[in-house]
Amino acid sequence: MTNQVAADRFLNDLERVAQVRAKMAVCLSQLADTINQAELAGESSSGKLSLERDIEDITAASKNLQKGVFRLLVLGDMKRGKSTFLNALIGENLLPSDVNPCTAVLTVLRYGPEKKVTIHFNDGKSPQQLDFQSFKYKYTIDPAEAKKLEQEKKQAFPDVDYAVVEYPLALLEKGIEIVDSPGLNDTEARNELSLGYVNNCHAILFVMRASQPCTLGERRYLENYIKGRGLSVFFLINAWDQVKESLIDPDDVEELSAAEARLRQVFQANLAEYCYVDGQSIYNERVFELSSIQALRKRLKNPEADLTGTGFPEFMGSLNTFLTRERAIAELRQVRTLARQACNHTREAIDRRLPLLDKDVNELKQKIDSVEPEFKKLTNIRDQFQKEIINTRDTQARKISESFRSYVLGLGDTFETDFLRYQPELNLFDFLSIGKRDAFNTALQKAFEQYITDKFSAWTLTAEKDINGAFRELSVSAAQYGASYSQVTDQITEKLTGQQVKVHASSTTEDDNSPGWAKWAMGLLSLSRGNLAGVALAGAGFDWKNILLNYFTVIGIGGIITAVTGIFLGPIGFALLGLGVGFLQADQARKELVKTAKKELVKHLPQVAHEQSQTVYDAVKECFDVYEREVSKRINDDITSRKSELDNLLKQKATQEINREGELKRLKSLQEQVIEQLQKIEAAYSNLIAYYS
Repeated sequence: MTNQVAADRFLNDLERVAQVRAKMAVCLSQLADTINQAELAGESSSGKLSLERDIEDITAASKNLQKGVFRLLVLGDMKRGKSTFLNALIGENLLPSDVNPCTAVLTVLRYGPEKKVTIHFNDGKSPQQLDFQSFKYKYTIDPAEAKKLEQEKKQAFPDVDYAVVEYPLALLEKGIEIVDSPGLNDTEARNELSLGYVNNCHAILFVMRASQPCTLGERRYLENYIKGRGLSVFFLINAWDQVKESLIDPDDVEELSAAEARLRQVFQANLAEYCYVDGQSIYNERVFELSSIQALRKRLKNPEADLTGTGFPEFMGSLNTFLTRERAIAELRQVRTLARQACNHTREAIDRRLPLLDKDVNELKQKIDSVEPEFKKLTNIRDQFQKEIINTRDTQARKISESFRSYVLGLGDTFETDFLRYQPELNLFDFLSIGKRDAFNTALQKAFEQYITDKFSAWTLTAEKDINGAFRELSVSAAQYGASYSQVTDQITEKLTGQQVKVHASSTTEDDNSPGWAKWAMGLLSLSRGNLAGVALAGAGFDWKNILLNYFTVIGIGGIITAVTGIFLGPIGFALLGLGVGFLQADQARKELVKTAKKELVKHLPQVAHEQSQTVYDAVKECFDVYEREVSKRINDDITSRKSELDNLLKQKATQEINREGELKRLKSLQEQVIEQLQKIEAAYSNLIAYYS
């Protein structure tokens, strides 16, 4: 497949998805408007049907679809060719390509009718607009100056939050947004910052380099921030063309083949575990050998150049499949579920209203009074589920905070073995030179930061699995409580109308028969929005991982390292100085370093465990509290709306004569309009499924 074919197919598929999104967004908006107009009309007739929650949800979903983009996060260590890759993707030498760790600025690349850069600050200053040349000049500094800033632990642009690059590129116009993150392996704090971006993107483009296969820093990052977290990662092995250039005889086909085979073995050995979905290996759909500089050169000469041999056509084809067939369909399936729900709620309310139009005020009061026991059952179901969530919250908060305490207190037991892997970067002989002693202390502190971060990350993954398991159990309970709730609401309808509740044709799956609050609690609907670089994220939904991250970031860097590192550097130095001539024996020095570090670490671990375990407890508790508040609010809204629906009718009957025929006609028209919009949504979704089948 040539690059042009792959690019054209990608753009066509993105356009198709964008059109379906737009169509479904319009249908949702019209559905919300139809129901809202009917509610307004109901105020002067038989009363509102109390469908406010449905109007709110489908309006939010419509706005999310209109703003919806596929957000891709570009990650990678410095000097891996991230900017070259992005420039090749864009087809123009747009982004700075010599960014250092200290000068890295989070850059959001999105569509705009004109080329421009907007710098957003974190100190309250108004955003600043720049042209591209000024942007590249100002935010790229000399490597020597960058090194000096790094040694002084200063940032080149401490007041900059992020940059937004707008560009009239077809790929961006069709709904792609690219986030170019700061480099990895700079500081642990910056790495954790990147993790926040990871959780809010559809896919990660992890850029590596063929000439530096799977460095320790890259392996550490993958192990700490990617492994086991259910993220979708594309690995882009850049500068693959340099494999040939590095050979003694670049024209030796056999030597080239052997060198490439060895490299592929190294990458597969390190990356294969990140390329499994539902137990199936998708390595060939996630790992790509790219020659970005070759692709960029070709595209600068001809934007529609054939990029065969650069790896770009294969990568774009796989990314296309992932975004337009997998992620888009999953997103639109939720929209269809939401539309079905709103349609069902409207029809059920109409089905309850019609038989009650013939009742006089006294009969209606008797009917309403007769279902009071059922409403108490609904509140009991709410209370039972709420109690289960709170019990789960308390159990998990205690369990995980105690797990953290035990884990921290046990670090000393394995420290001597664990810290070995971080020592090779420490040049112990630097400590003999007063001029190099500060550099040694800096290296020691960095090694310890890496050790703590790695150990802490391993623990957080276990904690996340426990919390995820608890939410899965609550999801099962939500389905069960939802089924009981639906039985009671059916009983209410049957007692009010004297008619048996009918299951409508669109309720073809089990989840469609669940009440709306249960769908949300089961994770079937995502309606809220997160935030990344000033951009609302469509479909972020309830994301307990971001809540956890906000708390755990405080622990990981701000807590343990601050509590321990600055304290034990001094004692370690005294211990090494005390070795005297024996210090020249490196093995003895290393043993003394580890021995003293362990002694100082163990001395402070109880305090760290005590102070930070409360933060862990609060973090876990907050995850479940947010969930409980939203579930309870949605159940309360549902109960209130059902009562209001009846009270509205009773109030209207008590104050005016209702035109029965007029109401029959109005409500029948409402039902027809709602079904019409649902059918349009169903058709748009089905057509997209059929296209990709």
